[in-house]
Amino acid sequence: MSKAPVKPTQSMRQALDGHEPLSRLMQRVKTSRDCLAAIIADLPDGLRAHVQAGPLDETGWVILAPNAAAAAKLRQLLPTFEARLRSAGLAGSPVSVKVLKARQ
Repeated sequence: MSKAPVKPTQSMRQALDGHEPLSRLMQRVKTSRDCLAAIIADLPDGLRAHVQAGPLDETGWVILAPNAAAAAKLRQLLPTFEARLRSAGLAGSPVSVKVLKARQ
């Protein structure tokens, strides 16, 4: 005999909003994505599809690059990215670039 599905009493969004640490985490994830959206036009054409928004915390925002060569190019563009973030009202923390480790 199967049981009827249990209906959640609140939505996932309500649960996240009601839990302060998770709510802060979700806000940081959104801001990180907003930062990437702000600089996307400044990314070289060949890298746009491969660059990812990384962590955002009190030490700064991280751009994730697919490899060391891409990371080197992105580091050259950091002043451009920081200026774009300032003009978008997203400035505050330094921007850094890290290579995204490949999963094995």
